Amino acid sequence: MDITNLNFSKIFANASSNEDDFVDIFIESKVSTLLSNEGKRLEKAISGIIRGAGLRLISNKKTYYAYTNNLDEKNLMQIGKSLKKAAYNDRSDTYKIAALNFNEKKPKTDFKILKDVAETKTFEKLKKIEPVVKFAWGFDKRVVQINITYSDYKQDVIIVNSMGEIVQDVRENLAFLAHVVVSNGKKTEVGYEVAGGFTGFEFFDNAAPEDIAKEALNRAITQLDAPFAPSGTMPVVLSSEAGGTMIHEAIGHGLEADIAGNGLSVYSDKIGEQVASKLITVIDDSSLAGKRGFYRFDDEGTFSNKNVLVEDGILKKYMSDRLSNIKYGYELTGNGRRQSYEHHPIVRMSNTMIAPGDSKPGDIIKSVDGGLFVKKMGGGQVNTVTGDFVFDVMEGYIIKNGAIGEAVSGATLMGNGPEVLKNIDMVGNDLGFGIGTCGKDGQGVPVSDAQPTLRIPSIVVGGKSNG
Repeated sequence: MDITNLNFSKIFANASSNEDDFVDIFIESKVSTLLSNEGKRLEKAISGIIRGAGLRLISNKKTYYAYTNNLDEKNLMQIGKSLKKAAYNDRSDTYKIAALNFNEKKPKTDFKILKDVAETKTFEKLKKIEPVVKFAWGFDKRVVQINITYSDYKQDVIIVNSMGEIVQDVRENLAFLAHVVVSNGKKTEVGYEVAGGFTGFEFFDNAAPEDIAKEALNRAITQLDAPFAPSGTMPVVLSSEAGGTMIHEAIGHGLEADIAGNGLSVYSDKIGEQVASKLITVIDDSSLAGKRGFYRFDDEGTFSNKNVLVEDGILKKYMSDRLSNIKYGYELTGNGRRQSYEHHPIVRMSNTMIAPGDSKPGDIIKSVDGGLFVKKMGGGQVNTVTGDFVFDVMEGYIIKNGAIGEAVSGATLMGNGPEVLKNIDMVGNDLGFGIGTCGKDGQGVPVSDAQPTLRIPSIVVGGKSNG
């Protein structure tokens, strides 16, 4: 994108009236593709380009934001005036911002894309879907619905701020999803598997689309043939394959500075306190190249970073953005993210994980006489104020006499995030990643979550008897 014709000093001067004001502009050009096959036919084939800019003023610890797809300098200056008017209620200027000397920041970490998704032909992308659809429908006669979806985007961004900083970044992301429904006439189950990350079309050099669909199919059919899970309080082992629902929902959102700073988190005002077992270390690392939550800079131009949020059970810091830094004095951690130029940045996770421990996964399973083994988590919800949560189990098995036994269906996990994290007493030396799109305040951003095998000695499992 060419921005040489824009005078950012003039644009920022039109938006600011106080030397404590912070102004930035986020300019975006994004090319995306969505292909979805459902019911044995292509239901969606969408491609498009969006281009625009968002101008933000932070004044008196409040955010004022406007966006446009007209990148004309006069238009941007007028938007800046409108923001200033909203912030100062027609008050006359008290300060004039000086002409700025802009310096471009270079990334501390990088990642090379080998096959640009924007340059890959649509028919090449369709060729990844069509064989999978045929394979999935022929997999089992109990398959009643299949959705295979391919999505990608390439996003070019430029971020400039009133501190004289310029950032340029190029991001590519790809995801391949299989969602299946199976039924035997009496019972219906769903299987889901998604793979991808910050990658170009070379993703398929090492990932077979049929294998992704097969995971979803096997998961659904296993649950279809399984009896309902027993209910009660029992030990639960979460596999490293389970995905990061627990870490993402039970503690991740509660460590976002906008939530914690407003007193809406069970972890508010607890920096320096023991909030989890000494075996638990929680990390958010946006510098993990290739992972779905990777970026070189966040959407405010702050460097990507490895942030240790909880270390040996002690809360060390919150994830923060520019507003949280100004409002609460929290350290800038590089977690200011937005869905597009139409959205102002807010605090978001990137690649969030519980760090591996010392126990062998097999030893963790052997330590349980009777309980539940969770191979794959489903969706869930959490109350960030209290930490209470309810999570679905997409794939679960009974543990009996230290061994994984029969599959069970319909299980849920119910508990309190801080209590569960304090009670975890075995942490595996493995690590498994799951990917997704995190929703917050009407915005979605790509993330990944990871955890090792974990043992929770006692947690409420919801289910029902077969009687």
